[in-house]
Amino acid sequence: MSRTGTIRIGISGWTYAPWRGVFYPPGLPHKRELAYAADRFRSIEINGTFYGLQRPESFGRWREETPDDFVFAIKGSRYITHMLRLKNVETALANFMASGVLRLGPKLGPILWQLPPRMSFDPDVLAPFLALLPKDTKAAGKLARRHDARLDGRDWLDSDVDMPLRHALEIRHDSFRTQVFVDLLRRHGVALVCADSVDWPLVMDLTSDFVYCRLHGSQELYVSGYDDAALERWATWIRSWVRGNDPQGVERIADRTKHRAGGRDVYVYFDNDAKVRAPVDAESLIRRTGSSS
Repeated sequence: MSRTGTIRIGISGWTYAPWRGVFYPPGLPHKRELAYAADRFRSIEINGTFYGLQRPESFGRWREETPDDFVFAIKGSRYITHMLRLKNVETALANFMASGVLRLGPKLGPILWQLPPRMSFDPDVLAPFLALLPKDTKAAGKLARRHDARLDGRDWLDSDVDMPLRHALEIRHDSFRTQVFVDLLRRHGVALVCADSVDWPLVMDLTSDFVYCRLHGSQELYVSGYDDAALERWATWIRSWVRGNDPQGVERIADRTKHRAGGRDVYVYFDNDAKVRAPVDAESLIRRTGSSS
């Protein structure tokens, strides 16, 4: 029997007031929401890391509140992507790595770097940034030690596991539709995010040993749900990716890749939370792909 990758389907964030009494049972204490969601999904994106540096105690608590086989995706700092716009980010990246992400240990999954909508492709900016990204926990710890004084007394510099680190890049500008961009990602082993949105490019070039998808809403950004036909399309693509194939009939920038023996791990996160669709759609896609929650 041929080997395949692992499918992890989940949600982007877990602290949303409209979910209480709908997805979360009435009366569930807010501090139990992560544990409740983690019992239903194999992975969740942490959004708070995008808005500001978290503390090691938070990462430690999140690790303790989730099952052994659970994995977090971490959203990279917007200070790096939106304010510095990937330029002169060495210290900021060291601060991010020192903020506690390594405390997640084996539950540290892919790190998502989301670019701003008006940021166009510039290989002279992107290439140095990709080269800075640590490829494993040892390199991340080494980088974390270069943090500045803001992290003194509140840093976390080591992981209790030695493992590779995965990075994914989400683009939001059409100028990235170039072979040079795809080649850059492949050279550094960074995944191109399959971002399903009416506002941004949906391209599905495979550039790493894993696939990272963000489903923002099939018709209205962050709001609309996915009907049966849309979910079945995504299920078909996921089943192909996890077997190591590059499905036909999808939009891509470069040529299709060859079959990958051993398959690819697939991470899918629903970000259409405004109308409480994300958990429902995620659970439906789990059933369609046959992946366990």
